Amino acid sequence: MTSQDILHMRRAIALAARGLGGTSPNPVVGCVILDRSGEVAGEGFHAYAGGPHAEVVALREAGERARGGTAYVTLEPCNHTGRTGPCSAALLEAGVARVVVAVSDPNPKAAGGAAVLREHGVVVDEGVLTAEAEEVNAAWLTSVRAGRPYVTWKFAATVDGRSAAEDGTSQWITSPEARADVHRLRAESDAVVAGIGTVLADDPRLTARVPAPLREAPVLRVVVDSDARTPAAARVLDGEAPTLVAVAEDAAVPAHLSPHAVRLPRVPGGIDLRALLAELHGRQVVSVLIEGGPLLAGSFLREGLVDRVVGYLAPALLGAGTAALGPAGASTITEIHRLEFAGVTPVGPDLRLVLRPKSSAPQSPKES
Repeated sequence: MTSQDILHMRRAIALAARGLGGTSPNPVVGCVILDRSGEVAGEGFHAYAGGPHAEVVALREAGERARGGTAYVTLEPCNHTGRTGPCSAALLEAGVARVVVAVSDPNPKAAGGAAVLREHGVVVDEGVLTAEAEEVNAAWLTSVRAGRPYVTWKFAATVDGRSAAEDGTSQWITSPEARADVHRLRAESDAVVAGIGTVLADDPRLTARVPAPLREAPVLRVVVDSDARTPAAARVLDGEAPTLVAVAEDAAVPAHLSPHAVRLPRVPGGIDLRALLAELHGRQVVSVLIEGGPLLAGSFLREGLVDRVVGYLAPALLGAGTAALGPAGASTITEIHRLEFAGVTPVGPDLRLVLRPKSSAPQSPKES
């Protein structure tokens, strides 16, 4: 791995990130093409499902300059024909001499592109900036390797961990800048999930009020409502975006919820969250954003189903009121949920914290 390999792969990873929120159920991918002399000839990223793949976009820009050149790709070039042709074939046709890959494709339907390229005399180097490339593609990799959506829990709180005051008021703890950032998070997710407590207390819309990426389907709104208590007038049923209401299999579902309801097994405290994620996975949901409330977040943490935590901390104190997180299965300090920081960024007057469980790396089903 040379310094030039690192430089160009890092650029490919930055390009891949531009597709976040638009490519589901496909991965985000970035590609940089160099000509024979080592100059950048073309760049591209996968922008939306069904659209041209990153390699094809970059090759189109490079034209004949790609012949004898090098391609840097964040994910192994695919070797199958779906709505688009195999990228391995496109690279061969363009006459690329070397391909540098960050992450091998874990999807058996698409893998094998590196082997095909080598069989035709192309030099293939794998494993360049793998960790960084996996980071930007964490949602899709979790979906493929673990067979469930990637789960982000988002919360907003004071620095003493309160998400609402003692009287129940919570608007607004954080700044307009932080709230705008939350809408970006929603837009990058395939589904936004809230518990019935949040729906009854706050009547949220759960929509992303920012320009949406070029996605195949709008962000799905999901209400975890084991006893089917979502009111007919709830804003999550306003038709602005599709809504799924997860109810227990033994619940009596009123007529206004029937078009939205999916029945799932009941467990102590609510519905089976693993069954919920399996249902969403079956609907090609790759990434899930847990918005509220504290009891639902605690349940996901207790089950080991949170892959990322994004917290917005306001420089304020309440001293009493609703905690951002409910019971999460840690009754003693030895059961504490240990996290590691992945980012700390000022957002207006607030802080945006990104954390991950120390064991949150996407696992294959046989390892989980």
